[in-house]
Order: sequence, then C-alpha cells, then structure tokens
Amino acid sequence: MSELVTGEAVALELRPARLPSRALAVLLDLVVAVAVYVAVTIALVASTSSLDGAAQTALTIASFVLVLVGGPIAVETLSHGRSLGKMACGLRVVRDDGGPVRFRHALVRGLIGVIEILMTFGVIACIASLVSARGRRLGDVFAGTLVVRERVPFSSAGFIPPPPPWLAGRFSGLDLSAVPDDLWLAVRQYLARTGQLDPRVGWAMAERLAGDVAARTGAPVPREVPPPAYLAAVLQERQAREARRAFGGTAVADSAVGSVPGAPAAPAATVQPPAPFVPPTAPPSPPSPGDRPGVSRDVPPEGRPGTGFVPPA
Repeated sequence: MSELVTGEAVALELRPARLPSRALAVLLDLVVAVAVYVAVTIALVASTSSLDGAAQTALTIASFVLVLVGGPIAVETLSHGRSLGKMACGLRVVRDDGGPVRFRHALVRGLIGVIEILMTFGVIACIASLVSARGRRLGDVFAGTLVVRERVPFSSAGFIPPPPPWLAGRFSGLDLSAVPDDLWLAVRQYLARTGQLDPRVGWAMAERLAGDVAARTGAPVPREVPPPAYLAAVLQERQAREARRAFGGTAVADSAVGSVPGAPAAPAATVQPPAPFVPPTAPPSPPSPGDRPGVSRDVPPEGRPGTGFVPPA
C-alpha cells in the first residue's frame, strides 16, 4: 500500500481509495438514492394526479434535485464524509490535509458529480480516477478532497506523542485561523516521525516549524516551552477545536493527538476554561555534591515539570 507524499516530500499516513472500491461505494449510494427517488415519485404522482402537466413536471424536477443531488450532499455533510456506500466499503472523504469535510466540500463534489456521474453514467469519473495518481475524480480536484480507506493496518510510525500535561489548555486563546493547512500537515508529520530523526536535525526542524506557526498566530513561542512540546500542544488545541466544531457538543473526548487506533476511547470530559497562566519562578540552584552527599547533579530540581523533549547535546 502506497502512502501519499506531498510536494514537501512529507509522507501522509492516508491510503487513497482506488477505482474498484470507489465504484462499488457509488453504486450502493445510487441504488439507495434511486430507490428513494422512485418512492417519492410514486407518492407525488398519487397525491398530485389532479394537477396539470406543467405542475407535475415541476414537482418531478424538484424531487430529482432534492433526492439525487441534495440528498448525497446532506448525507456527506452530516456524516463527515461517510455515506452508506462508503461505510460499507470502509471509505471516507477527507480534505487534502486529512481533516473532515464541510458543507462547501460536499456541495462542490455533489454538483460536479451530477455531470461526471449521473449525466455521463460515471464515464468521466472513471477516466479522471484512472488518470489521477491519487484516484481522484473531478469533484475531488475542485473541492480539494480525497477519498481514503479507513480499514488499513495500524503502523506505529504514525503515532503522534501527546504534549506534556502541564501544557494542557495553555494555548486555548491562540488565533489559529491564519495557519495554513500545509503547515499543519508538516507539523503533524514531524511529530509522527520525531523519534526517527537525528536529534540535532529534529530540533532544528522543530524550531523552524514553531517559528512559522508563531508568526501566523501573532504570539511568540514561550521561552520556557521547548519547540517540540509547543508544536504538540498547538496541534492538540487545533484538533480539539476541530472536534468541537464537528460534533458541536459541550463535552468532547480527549484529543486524537497521541491516541493509538484500536485503543478504548477515553470518557468524554467537559471542556473547562483554562486556568490563568502563572509565570514560572526560577528554580533553586542545585546544591553542591558536598552539601548533599549521594545526590547527583543530574537530578532535576523539585517543582520543575518534565517536558519529555530533551534538546540535543
């Protein structure tokens, strides 16, 4: 199974769906949509038999647009990219950066799908999917989406380490709207492969990415926060906001950062306002070995939180 590779040579842990599985999913969706359309048409004919021909034609066109065009758009928006056919085949529609699709993505895909699937019996969609390296049809190209497979073996290489606990809620007030999707993708891929990088190279990449994110948020990176921990905490905050926007509840599950697929889900926790930030005080200087026999200088002073990220030697 091949991975997606972006223009920045960053491997994306998403497996694009190919033509056979996509065609089967579309066929299942069309069978359901046509069945609903036939049922609605029969009901309209039975209930509007007293109307003239022009009114019946208008109702027929309206039912076609609502059921065969508006129905798939609504289902794809409400299910976040999973229609009945896609759920049966283990597929999902996502954005190019791996995030959930929204109404505008489903609208573009649905409107173009009328031409390349319904009006041409899927010929244009099949040709575009065969030509595309990612198996995308024209609707995916114009909407900036991708159909991926969800039922893939888990690889530990995609594990994203969570930020230190003492950074929880620290960046809840940041404005992340100006950070582009390609930068989020680079941050996520760096965190997923930080254990495979040379320490000096990884630290330099973290500093560069943290500087790019901070420049777009308008707030500098705190001096006491290491760049890798800053990136992990900001990415966790972004994913928490995406989850709140997607599910629209006041109680959301723990962020997906650092979670392992297949592990039991953590209980939902009510979102609490972050505690006021208290500037850290300077830690007391460690005593000399003569003052405290048997205590090594390598022991960190008490009260200083561990970050889990060690700068290179």
